[in-house]
Amino acid sequence: MSVPSLPTNWSFQDPWRLLLLLAVAAVIAGYVLLQRRRSVYATRFSDVELLASVMPRRPGWRRHLPASLLVLTLVALTTGFARPQADVRVPRARATIVVALDVSASMQATDVSPTRLQAAQAGAIRFVRSLPKTFDVGLVSFSAAAAVIVAPTLDHAAVETGIGSLGLGGGTAIGDAVASSVAAAQASQRSGAAPGTPLAPARIVLLSDGGNTVGQSVDQGAAQAIAAGIPVSTIAYGTDTGVVVVRGRAIPVPVDAPALARLASTTGGTAYTAASGDQLNNVYRDIGRQVGTMPQRHEMTAALTGLGLLLGLAAAAASLVWFRALP
Repeated sequence: MSVPSLPTNWSFQDPWRLLLLLAVAAVIAGYVLLQRRRSVYATRFSDVELLASVMPRRPGWRRHLPASLLVLTLVALTTGFARPQADVRVPRARATIVVALDVSASMQATDVSPTRLQAAQAGAIRFVRSLPKTFDVGLVSFSAAAAVIVAPTLDHAAVETGIGSLGLGGGTAIGDAVASSVAAAQASQRSGAAPGTPLAPARIVLLSDGGNTVGQSVDQGAAQAIAAGIPVSTIAYGTDTGVVVVRGRAIPVPVDAPALARLASTTGGTAYTAASGDQLNNVYRDIGRQVGTMPQRHEMTAALTGLGLLLGLAAAAASLVWFRALP
């Protein structure tokens, strides 16, 4: 279960009302001044033993807590009075996600245990399982060429089976993979849309460990994604020390993270790097939060008013319990 994200992009419909925070600041200044005067008055006693006998035991930090909670109450209520708005992420009803996995020979490197491909398969399966059941999910694999293994579907189990059945090939056709993923996503969008209604959003999640070696260029694939309005989030998977053994010869297969980052940036997606199975799982969780929700503008007045009331009740309760008086 994902942790709800905090509201972002705050704005205020009546920002001039925030000037009332100056009054709150004046209350704070008055409270500090009063405390200092009390301290000065107490030190006028020259006989320390007499002072200890006539003054009650000081409650320490507790005497400031009700006042602090009261100030926070005023801040929350004043901020709410300014009618704030913020972006809150809410679950999407529909979306199309295409998972594109690199199955080139370099994915047999063991710098990620047990191999890059096996770890990538396990992470992708967990990712698919975490997606809402109302999302169409597809699978594209690519090595020397790209292939749609499972067209976007609500049958997530079929996608998981397809991920588990992937085998290695030669070459890395990233541009072709993006083009095939875009075509599959668009077909899903059109088939699921009622006439006259907007298309459900789509996103491509592409995992690879290398640069483009065959097929159309990455820029050509990116251009198709941009034209379709489909962001491509990329995962550069593996380490710079990865090697594969071909005919007894160790061949370095470092990750080409910059190329994948450019693809993500160009298409409006997010670029990630992962050098272990655990890091890959964290990346997929973050992507899941992004694609599974969307920002929606909400007025936050009620939330801040409720927070202010809770803080005010806490201030009253603390003062009554410790001092038998209201703050």
